[in-house]
Amino acid sequence: KSANPQWREQFDFHYFSDRKDMLDIEVWRKDNKKHEELLGRCQVDISALPMKQTNCLKLPLEKHPGSLLMLIAVAPCTGVSISDLCVCPLGDPSERQQISQRYCLKNSFWDIKDIGFLQVKVLKAVDLLAADFAGKSDPFCVLELGNDMLQTHTIYKNLNPEWNKVFTFPIKDIHDVLEVTVFDEDGDKPPDFLGKVAIPLLSV
Repeated sequence: KSANPQWREQFDFHYFSDRKDMLDIEVWRKDNKKHEELLGRCQVDISALPMKQTNCLKLPLEKHPGSLLMLIAVAPCTGVSISDLCVCPLGDPSERQQISQRYCLKNSFWDIKDIGFLQVKVLKAVDLLAADFAGKSDPFCVLELGNDMLQTHTIYKNLNPEWNKVFTFPIKDIHDVLEVTVFDEDGDKPPDFLGKVAIPLLSV
């Protein structure tokens, strides 16, 4: 019930190449669980923003009244990576020793926000639901930790996909929950949900 909402939420998006990407933003109104209405959309050319500084942007909504006020900072990724199993970032014994020393008890108060790293090896899925008429699916896997999100590539026409990817996240809150969701890619349509598992970090 507000025409001037304040969300004050932060989201992290990770780029691992020099591709030129647009950030698409949509504002929706929800009356109840069944009815939603698009209130407007806008785009931000990420490649045009200055690096290593916070950019305050006032973005008018296309073909709709109103605007969005956002703070966007573009900075090099630290601690976040996607790699193959054979080049696992924390697999090197010397690197593991450095990390163990970095997070030992005597250094635990050096940087309060630097809690640690979570490394997830996404190997494969087995006996997925068939989402296509041909009895197959085009599955990909999404990993979410807090407001961080990474995903695998899509493996087409397969109910037993093998991704063999390693994902590394910096941990910002030890009470976060790792959510792993499998979707079926469906062209230009929203992906179909195939399954999900939630793993609290405190259980690892």
